[in-house]
Amino acid sequence: MGKKKKNKQKLPKLGFLYLDYVLRFFDHSNFRGWPDKIETVTYHWKNDKKRFIKEVKRKKIDVLIGNIPATAYETFREIARELPHVQFIPSLDTQFSNKSKENVTRFCWKYDIPVPKTYIFYDRKEGYAFLEKTQYPKIVKKSYGPSNYGGYFVHKVDSKGEAKKLFDTKKYHPMYMQDFVPMQADVRVMLIGHKPVCAFWRRPPEGEWLTNTSQGGSMDYQDVPKELLDLAVKVSKAANAEYWACDVAVGKDGKYRILECATAFAAFPYIRDWIGQYIMWKLSNGKFKKPNIPLYNWEELGKIDSSLLRTMRYITFGKYTPSFDGEYFMKKKKATLAGEEEVFSLDGLYPMLNTDNRKEEEWPSEKWNYQDKYRLKSIKTMEVEKPDSDESAINTEDVSDEAFFEYLSTSAKGFGKKKAKKLIQEHGKEELIGVLESKPHQLLDMKGIKEKTQAKLLKSWKKFKEMIKV
Repeated sequence: MGKKKKNKQKLPKLGFLYLDYVLRFFDHSNFRGWPDKIETVTYHWKNDKKRFIKEVKRKKIDVLIGNIPATAYETFREIARELPHVQFIPSLDTQFSNKSKENVTRFCWKYDIPVPKTYIFYDRKEGYAFLEKTQYPKIVKKSYGPSNYGGYFVHKVDSKGEAKKLFDTKKYHPMYMQDFVPMQADVRVMLIGHKPVCAFWRRPPEGEWLTNTSQGGSMDYQDVPKELLDLAVKVSKAANAEYWACDVAVGKDGKYRILECATAFAAFPYIRDWIGQYIMWKLSNGKFKKPNIPLYNWEELGKIDSSLLRTMRYITFGKYTPSFDGEYFMKKKKATLAGEEEVFSLDGLYPMLNTDNRKEEEWPSEKWNYQDKYRLKSIKTMEVEKPDSDESAINTEDVSDEAFFEYLSTSAKGFGKKKAKKLIQEHGKEELIGVLESKPHQLLDMKGIKEKTQAKLLKSWKKFKEMIKV
């Protein structure tokens, strides 16, 4: 009688979802120990949908892992319907909030999550009528896209005159506004499996209101309230998110409000490692261990210089084992509304949970894709403002290769000819001009361009256009 073969559990075929010109959130190193080959499938924009679907089918991928940028979200809604047997992580429903600030607001409205009072107008006349009668100050934001790009597309207006001037100048559509909420600070919370794994304060400079570090704000990791973590957990569960980040405003009135939430966020490599381990556990039916990440670990890790944190990988923690010595040395406590509680007992209140695998769509585009249903040019009641001269379209043929190279290499300190040449080789002159003209946020997805460099490139671009039109 022959030997019985051991039953080996078949693991799903994984694939990384990448897009040209978009920063990659995961790579193979985040899934250390996965025994099978992980495929990669790259979406090349334009008319690449059919080819992309064929490649996923040809490679027999069961699970596609990766974030989808706002500009490709609706296309991937269509792709997901063409691939009903492929699981997307995060799901397209989970990534609904990635597309726009409007989507974040509608998500929060549905689940009764506190947000600043928000007003959204697709009809320009209705929006301008609202500016006449509303109370100020207001916060005006560019809705489309998951980030405020370092605060550059978030504006505080103190009067109807300021508000009208802003909307006369900008092409923000829809008109997205919120009541101004005086803030002490905001807190970024990152979660994996609905468990907080990192949290830090961002505080505005004296006399300012923006908390972005690129705008001079400061940050620290100490004493994030338990009740604020509870709100972040509630939001993550509502989104059914494998991984998630929330920006929570701490108002001077003592209330917490969600400012932003998404699966697309900046994270140190060791956090992406934890996410990879969690996804491996989720997909392997227990073959891989769920990562153990103690609550408030960030208070200790946050003491490490950020330049070193960016290089640290595969951080692990031992589980707490009660003992006489352990009880003596592990008496660290946190103040909560219920009184002081020991940190190791609080950790049990925030288990890392599995997410649901849902077949039905929660946010079908036929109903929720307001951005495409109500485009600015398609609405007769809207007065489309004339662009300023420095924002008007430019013909790429009017820009010589030499002049464009000179612009790139001299527009930002430290950018130089080498980086300019490499950028043009990778993306091409026409693509770069298109990004500078209409999609400036995509600059941040290009290698070597940070927020400060982006701002300098855009500022110099306006001057450069004026020069070549003379």
